[in-house]
Amino acid sequence: MKEEQKRPEWVPNEHDDAFASKVMKGVGEPAPLKQTVRKKILTANELAEGVKESNRTILAQAITLVESNAPKHQQKAQTLIQHILPYTGNSIRIGITGVPGAGKSTFIEAFGTLLCEKGHKVAVLAVDPSSSLTGGSILGDKTRMEQLVQQPNAFIRPSPSGRTLGGVNRRTRETILLCEAAGYDVILVETVGVGQSEGMVRDMVDFFLLLSLTGAGDELQGIKRGILELTDAILINKADGDNKIRALQTVSLYEQMSHLFQPVTEGWSTYVGTCSALYKEGLHIFWDVVQEFAGQTKQSGVFQKRRNSQKKNWLYASIREQLEMRFFSHPSMKEMLPLCERDILEGTQTVTNVVERLMNHYEQGRIRGE
Repeated sequence: MKEEQKRPEWVPNEHDDAFASKVMKGVGEPAPLKQTVRKKILTANELAEGVKESNRTILAQAITLVESNAPKHQQKAQTLIQHILPYTGNSIRIGITGVPGAGKSTFIEAFGTLLCEKGHKVAVLAVDPSSSLTGGSILGDKTRMEQLVQQPNAFIRPSPSGRTLGGVNRRTRETILLCEAAGYDVILVETVGVGQSEGMVRDMVDFFLLLSLTGAGDELQGIKRGILELTDAILINKADGDNKIRALQTVSLYEQMSHLFQPVTEGWSTYVGTCSALYKEGLHIFWDVVQEFAGQTKQSGVFQKRRNSQKKNWLYASIREQLEMRFFSHPSMKEMLPLCERDILEGTQTVTNVVERLMNHYEQGRIRGE
């Protein structure tokens, strides 16, 4: 007689109900309910070690931590940043902007893939517009870069812009540091291209690229002078097929315009050229331009001077952020603001008087230790 198959003992866990706890996994019997696996919460030190080992899963967790608004997460995030700080700064940071339809995602995927094939480690921080309903990303750049996401040396992080002006996530600077600590030597920061975020991205990258299209007359009106004054390079994308001649004409127009502005980087003249991200043309030339820029500015000291200036600006931006957060989260302010809004709407008080009253009340509360 065939020996009866031995059934392994079923050990219930705290998540199983009474029925499932009695079920034994065996032939002809239903399998037990799937056990819930609790995700281990890593300490700041464990996160730092995982980041330095270039563990992409832990890197993603670390970025999620620094993006959190929860006070308990913010303190842990700053401990994490302090741990990895000595391992940062060893990258070239490139900001990329352009009007909608300029092909930013296609360009980033093609350019990032090229760099990975050259042996570089590339991190793409694609800041998406946020949904006004859910706060989540709308564009989802990661799903639009299927080829780049397959590269083992690439890391793509689409982040909702939240309520930060212009669509730049308020923690993008910390994310850049985390990616550098993980060994990524080329950081690509894509703006949403809405005309407001460019100045903020310019203040956190080394090299700033404007991606444009043919038909420069209309484009120059849409882009305006301000963005052109921020750029280190302008590339006319989609310069292929019948567009090639028009692209060269657009290059000529941009070159004329660039001569009217003071260069944003001391000692560097804005480069204007063409490319076709779809057919991967002109990308090698652009990378040569970036390397020339890095070599020239590092030798002259402009590179480090800009990095130091950006750190100082980050300091004051963080101070303003903290002051605003503490002001609006103060209990007495939460009580007074609706009353002040009513006075403004009814026309019984001027905005200036209301602001002065609020600030005086807040300062008195701070003195009393409230």
